[in-house]
Amino acid sequence: MRRLYDSVPVTLLTGFLGSGKTTLLNDVLIDPAMHGTAVIVNEFGTVPIDHDLVRKGSETYFRTTTGCICFTATSDVRSSLSELHEARLRGDIPPVSRVVIETTGLADPGPIINSIIPGGSPAMGLRDHVVARHFHLARVVTTFDVLGGRATLNSFMEGWKQLAFADHVVLTKTDIADTAHDWPDELRALNSAAGKVEDVPGWLAMERLVAHGEHAHDPNRHGGEIEAISLSHDVPLSPQAVGTFLHIVTTNIGSGLLRLKALFALTDDQARPLVTHAVQHRLYPLQRLAHWPDEDHRSRVVLIGRNMPAKPIRDLFEVLAPGTARSKRGVA
Repeated sequence: MRRLYDSVPVTLLTGFLGSGKTTLLNDVLIDPAMHGTAVIVNEFGTVPIDHDLVRKGSETYFRTTTGCICFTATSDVRSSLSELHEARLRGDIPPVSRVVIETTGLADPGPIINSIIPGGSPAMGLRDHVVARHFHLARVVTTFDVLGGRATLNSFMEGWKQLAFADHVVLTKTDIADTAHDWPDELRALNSAAGKVEDVPGWLAMERLVAHGEHAHDPNRHGGEIEAISLSHDVPLSPQAVGTFLHIVTTNIGSGLLRLKALFALTDDQARPLVTHAVQHRLYPLQRLAHWPDEDHRSRVVLIGRNMPAKPIRDLFEVLAPGTARSKRGVA
């Protein structure tokens, strides 16, 4: 059995061009608590930190004054993580307690996330199995430029995806922006699921999403194609019905799904909810929690996507509850 401390947490730092990823990264690296961190960047020269050369090879490692290890990434994230692991085993670099991966500004986070989460992409060899064993995705952090963000969302799909996949959104350039605009409020309408991965109620805060709809906040008014759908059931659902719903939504190429997070109350064990996570059309292994994280025991689902068929998805979810389809036929 793998020990928990054998697996190194990975933070994916994403955000559109000029949104302040590198500035945020530099600020974070100054904190002594970041000692033992490995940072994978696409171009090392974009990170202006003091360093001493540690090793030259297929990857070039730099040890910072804070004790962090920085190096340039290959085109394959798994290869970079594998190289990092091998360097640790050889003693070329000190032990690593966490990894931060900074993406390029035009990166689509989906494929990168799929390459880190076990089961996200097919393992092609021993290297991929080693990476799955020794690294795990802890969170996705997206920087959002409140000055140029509007233009980004109007013109680039990548900007929307970076926000949709975020567990945390960091607003940048707020010190020189118009404080009259409530960006947190607007972005929450797009991704009410942003919150710690471990904080199930946080990233399933659908009440906030519903409230936005009631107060005429339209998360699509600037993007047109991106929307969030929140669903809930008060009664426990059968595992078979939930499995069918997840299969249809995640495998249907026309669903437009970018991200799904859910907490289900199941009839076979109502004390242990089911946690579900999907990125685009990749459904990750299902997990049962030991207990409910709060007093709300409803089944709750958040879907974020592009041009999603909202009504068919809502109708499909509606008939999951026992007796729903039968009662509808009776009314008809």
